[in-house]
Amino acid sequence: MELKKTNDPKFVASNPNRILHHCTLLLSIFAVLPPSQSINYAEALSKSLLYFEAQRSGRLPYNQRVRWRHHSGLTDGLEQGVDLVGGYYDAGDHVKFGLPMAFTVTMLSWSVVEYRDQLAATGELEHALEAIKWGTDYFIKAHTSPNVLWAEVGDGDTDHYCWQRPEDMATSRRAYKIDESNPGSDLAGETAAAMAAASIVFRRTNPHYSHLLLHHAQQLFEFGDKYRGKYDSSVGVVKDYYASVSGYMDELLWAALWLSKATDNVEEYYLNYLINKAHCFGGLDWAITEFSWDVKYAGVQILAAQLLKEEKHKEHRHILNQYKSKAEHYICSCLNKNNVTNNVDRTPGGLLYIRQWNNMQYVSSASFLLTTYSDFLRNSNQNIMCHGGVVGPQELVGLAQAQVDYILGSNPINMSYLVGYGPNYPTRVHHRGASIACYRENKGYIGCTQGYDNWYSRKGPNPNVVVGALVGGPDCQDNFRDERGNYMQTEACTYNTAPLVGVLARLSQLNEQQNQNLPLVASY
Repeated sequence: MELKKTNDPKFVASNPNRILHHCTLLLSIFAVLPPSQSINYAEALSKSLLYFEAQRSGRLPYNQRVRWRHHSGLTDGLEQGVDLVGGYYDAGDHVKFGLPMAFTVTMLSWSVVEYRDQLAATGELEHALEAIKWGTDYFIKAHTSPNVLWAEVGDGDTDHYCWQRPEDMATSRRAYKIDESNPGSDLAGETAAAMAAASIVFRRTNPHYSHLLLHHAQQLFEFGDKYRGKYDSSVGVVKDYYASVSGYMDELLWAALWLSKATDNVEEYYLNYLINKAHCFGGLDWAITEFSWDVKYAGVQILAAQLLKEEKHKEHRHILNQYKSKAEHYICSCLNKNNVTNNVDRTPGGLLYIRQWNNMQYVSSASFLLTTYSDFLRNSNQNIMCHGGVVGPQELVGLAQAQVDYILGSNPINMSYLVGYGPNYPTRVHHRGASIACYRENKGYIGCTQGYDNWYSRKGPNPNVVVGALVGGPDCQDNFRDERGNYMQTEACTYNTAPLVGVLARLSQLNEQQNQNLPLVASY
């Protein structure tokens, strides 16, 4: 909105109501922007993308920016006769878990799909593309034939027995797969979603690679849909770490939706799948208050609701409106505007609180959904009706921003939960590589239990800062113990940080717009 700027006292005196109206408008527009100019979303964005370089497995590239890391996992897959070098370690250990890795890449890709221009404006688009491609290159390797997908390298039990740098790994690197006899529709579906979303990302800049990703995504979706089953029933070693509690139906809907977008619905099969399976796969039945690597329904509902803005989908309006209703249930629950029993809890400091272990994953994913749905509402000139009243787009992005501000240090203990950002952040992150002397400076082998004896129990800060890691965060009373052994609170995961990338890009843009308009506000 462009407002007339004037310092003419006659204009001001003769139009007091008009001036008041303009000021009120400006205040409502910028009410969602940070109360403190000390919060730098662009800096937080840059640091968040560094984290994915710290989590890389495989042979590191020449332009690796996280210098305390080195090559690792160079024989992954060798025992099974496949090349599974690459990909990401999910957290502070060295297992390559397929399901959370795929969700990480889906969320990074969605961030670029939604906020490509904003990422480019901050100079971080290329780093985001590199983070996505590091994951999708691995998925291409792991998908060795149409109905075979390698699900995991290493296992949590043997891995957790040791405290070592990834460069020194002496634990089992056995690989596990899903196939026709050992299905995993959830894993196949999420990996298909990741590759379909990434194919959209690379469509303009690398069309050949985009087409390759789409081809793999289509094969994986067909495999997951034809041979149905939960992957943790086929890959038993994952059950204690990343069990698929929600089942596989949400991932199949999720994959179909991303494939519909990736093919521009030229192949109507995917959209029809989303519509025809809406009821029987739970897309219209589950009123969800979380969105995570396991539970995708809220993401499906948010994306499906946005299809309503396209005229070509009008024949499916009835079903899409039902998806929209469930999407807005999720939004209202985050805003504390559903009825009492269907709202997301909050800490006294205002942080959304789902559960004790690694709560920040739910905060970052909620912030992303709130931000993207706010943009959808604003662009379509809509509000939503919650049990607690009408809600406009500014309230959604306002809550998302409040959550991000909490993460970045605006909280009762002034702790930034994004490592490396701000003056006060966790220094004893539960992370093997970060807690042991840098391999480049100390190439001496550190044995399996030697790490526990000499490094794990140290009281001092980690020798390496895992910049951009979003740790598990505080408890329900905003309390936090910065201790290496407190893994519920001090361990970070790739899927914690991934949704933040898009949100930080959008908030950085809003912050820039505010700074450009500050003289206008001051002139009245």
